[in-house]
Amino acid sequence: MRRLVAFALIALLLGDAAFAGPYEDAIAAARRGDYGTAAQLWKPLADNGMAEAQNNLGSLYARGAGVKQDDVEAARLYRAAAEQGLGEAQSNIGYLYEIGAGVPQDLNAALMWYRRGADQDNTNAQFNLAGLYYRGKGVKQDFTLAYMWVSLAAAKGDAEAIRNRSLMGAQMTPAQLAEAQRLAREWKPTPPR
Repeated sequence: MRRLVAFALIALLLGDAAFAGPYEDAIAAARRGDYGTAAQLWKPLADNGMAEAQNNLGSLYARGAGVKQDDVEAARLYRAAAEQGLGEAQSNIGYLYEIGAGVPQDLNAALMWYRRGADQDNTNAQFNLAGLYYRGKGVKQDFTLAYMWVSLAAAKGDAEAIRNRSLMGAQMTPAQLAEAQRLAREWKPTPPR
């Protein structure tokens, strides 16, 4: 199962020009490995409702980087960002629900949050959702849906998704594989919810 994605990946995806001021300073601090400063800069932004800052600060709490490790606080921050529609946060809170870290284990909640993030074309949410369907964890096992979701993640170059897609495909019938490929071709992202 994919681990929580650290804030640094978001920083790379968003780029330095995405936000100015304290948010950008926090990204720079995190890139230097100065997670304490990053946390101090993200905290007021998170407290004021900035979803990206909430997600990134949540990642610091989840890992114990620059702050005391606290899964409950990570979950609170991820949920706040996820409820604003941030796909990465939706994947992150889904993961915490899947493993029961900071929140009670709840596979239905994990599925819901992964699906919301996956629907927005979030690679990690797609990968994690594929894993639930592949293993039949919290849902009826469905290789077709597992292959569809992992294919969407693989299409963005995710190396682990590419490997898993090959492994899944080897276990599927030609009809299942054809259906999964059709579903992946026809899939379209949806707006945040």
